[in-house]
Amino acid sequence: MEAIHLQATVAEDGTLTVRGLPALAGRKVDVLVRDCSPRATRETRYPLRGKPLQYVDPFDSVAEEDWNPIQ
Repeated sequence: MEAIHLQATVAEDGTLTVRGLPALAGRKVDVLVRDCSPRATRETRYPLRGKPLQYVDPFDSVAEEDWNPIQ
């Protein structure tokens, strides 16, 4: 099976016309449609990257009252 890669744009009415297929008249074909829109940018994938951080009492215990090591 030979794969042919073409790019096309879907029309406003949702139709897709593919022209220029080599010698496939009368043959059954499998059609796969993938969206080629740009993926999320780094800024949208990591929204907190580069934002300022603030530590309030960085050396204090965390949830100290939630556990008792002697039990």
